[in-house]
Amino acid sequence: MSAAGALGMFGVPPSVPVSWIEEQAAIAAASGRPYGIGLLAWGLSDEHLKAVLRVRPALVSVSFGDYAPYVEPLRAAGITVAVQAGTTEEAVQAERTGVDAVVARGGEGGGHGRDDVATLPLLQTVLDAVRVPVLAAGGIATARGLAAVLAAGAEGGWAGTAFLGCTETTLPPEGLRRVLDAGETGTAYGRVFDVAQGLPWPPEYGGRALRNAFYDRWRDREDELARDEQARAGLEAARQGRDFDTAYVYAGQAVGTVTRERDAADVVAGFAAADELLSRFAAP
Repeated sequence: MSAAGALGMFGVPPSVPVSWIEEQAAIAAASGRPYGIGLLAWGLSDEHLKAVLRVRPALVSVSFGDYAPYVEPLRAAGITVAVQAGTTEEAVQAERTGVDAVVARGGEGGGHGRDDVATLPLLQTVLDAVRVPVLAAGGIATARGLAAVLAAGAEGGWAGTAFLGCTETTLPPEGLRRVLDAGETGTAYGRVFDVAQGLPWPPEYGGRALRNAFYDRWRDREDELARDEQARAGLEAARQGRDFDTAYVYAGQAVGTVTRERDAADVVAGFAAADELLSRFAAP
């Protein structure tokens, strides 16, 4: 993604060793282009932070939990710091901590975040409330979506689901097929998969994933699920066995636009058509 002209990023799960961060950073830096790293404030260890400071990506997104203690050390290292905000209040709080940019993330987005406000309503109020640059996330998977948020005043778009169907995906073939076959109504938001794994995500940050039989079975039964060791073992077995009737694939509502396998560079190039869409409204 970086080599193609976007800012490619990788996320750091709390469970990985420091060496994993260094290995992934070396791969990301090999293009010679800027790249970024995503950190989870609720699960960030001192060792992981030190590793990120050593590799010095161009940008770090640190969100979901108490991120304030990490903003100044990252900025002091010359790293641009962004925070994802799911409400205007969160965006204002992020600006007060001294971040360089806010990501207005709507509930349409895949993976974890709030489900309180959709992207366009959120973006409009955030743009009015803060002075730092604002990026838009959630539901942006084509040039049309990017053009929409740029026209509204965002400095850029933040996309994830658009790249799930890429040849470079880490999804196994069975998961990739689920993505390509999913429609716009094929996702669900909740805490089912986090509870099943015993992950200590703050409860306000659920996850949006492809809907499947496991989710439907345990929806609104999270308290019972938390005590069911058999269900947890079954989810892990399904991940290992590539059974996506049980295993999860995090994806946003824009998954319906991902209908064929493409290279990441092709997806990045497709976003460039936003310029043409925006030029229709340029003064003659």
